[in-house]
Amino acid sequence: MSSAAPRTTGRDHLWSVDEHLEDILATVRPLEPIELQLLDAQGCVLVEDVTVPVSLPPFDNSSMDGYAVRVADVAGASEEFPAVLEVVGDVAAGQAELLQVGPGQAARIMTGAPLPPGAETVVPVEWTDGGLGEGPVAGMRARSLAPEGASGHVHVYRPAEARAHVRAKGSDVKAGDRALDAGTVLGPPQIALLAAIGRGTVRVRPRPRVVVMSTGSELVQPDEQLRSGQIYDSNSFALTAAARDAGAIAYRVGAVADDAETLRSTIEDQLVRADLMVTTGGVSVGAYDVVKEALQSVADEDEAGSGIDFRKLAMQPGKPQGFGSIGPDHTPLLALPGNPVSSYVSFELFVRPAIRTLMGLEDVHRPRTTATLTADKALTSPKGRRQFLRGAYADGAVTPVGGAGSHLVAALAQADALIVVPEDTESVEPGAEVEVVLLG
Repeated sequence: MSSAAPRTTGRDHLWSVDEHLEDILATVRPLEPIELQLLDAQGCVLVEDVTVPVSLPPFDNSSMDGYAVRVADVAGASEEFPAVLEVVGDVAAGQAELLQVGPGQAARIMTGAPLPPGAETVVPVEWTDGGLGEGPVAGMRARSLAPEGASGHVHVYRPAEARAHVRAKGSDVKAGDRALDAGTVLGPPQIALLAAIGRGTVRVRPRPRVVVMSTGSELVQPDEQLRSGQIYDSNSFALTAAARDAGAIAYRVGAVADDAETLRSTIEDQLVRADLMVTTGGVSVGAYDVVKEALQSVADEDEAGSGIDFRKLAMQPGKPQGFGSIGPDHTPLLALPGNPVSSYVSFELFVRPAIRTLMGLEDVHRPRTTATLTADKALTSPKGRRQFLRGAYADGAVTPVGGAGSHLVAALAQADALIVVPEDTESVEPGAEVEVVLLG
């Protein structure tokens, strides 16, 4: 990541949403690649193309439990006139030494087992008597219970075309094919493919470590008793969950009281495990908004180039914001407002793209679309501010959820989209087309 300090502007400069985001993305850089074991690489972004070293499957194998036979030996077979073949033995999955299937012969074969030399097709066991001489069977008896099933004779009641029920060598991927492209996020199917082609490790950008910290002496942890003037800390839980949803390894720090020295010490302690730090609260202009004071003291002790710039943005909610870098490694830090809706909207607009950038992803933004506004009355918005209202999106329409208050957590829980009202728009009538950020 870059060690450059954020750009500075006049103290009263009102930043646009786009300017603030541009500054963040110009500063944050993807994490350096590392080699990880497959399961440790889940959720990480691949940094190199992966080529298939061995075909999948690596040999012709049976897709059914049945009998490996020659096509000519079962041509014209029926229940009235079955083909009777000599069973020369079993071919099990993982078996190295294969039987030879000659004219008039059959090898009992299991799903996944290699097609033995001489055999041209596989007859499902349900098309045979299973060697019992009592008509069609539903399946094979376990070898441990009936070892004689691997010998004797089998009646086949239906013909089979060449290579029926045979999975051809390389039918999945061939040696030399590209298995995965650089930039792929490794989920369970991708990890399965890597394991299937014999890759035990892979080179990826690691998932970023994000430390989330809320501030405020009024905050109490869930399950504790509330006293007068106290509220439960929801921001740290919401943003930690959001960071994990974005792909990060997120650490939640319990709420820190409004004491600059305590906050400064906590931030310094957490830097060792952070690729990105996020604080909520204490960024406004109140006498007890101590984040500015604490972060300034941290910056004063850091190397040149670090520092946090506190800004006012032309947006609602989320006008007060802070961004910069701290510590010897110039760890990026985003200071978000403390109201729950303000902090969550700010996370979606600014922190999530930063996390995705650290991961090395090309597309770091939530998808956007246009939708028809469904509402009982016009939406109002302050002139000169880009407003983000919570909404429920379905079938090309979006309905506002809750009011504009930045403390309405219950309404936030019902929303799956943000309705965007531009800076130059003060009213949006029902039925109008609006821009929507999809959160789900």
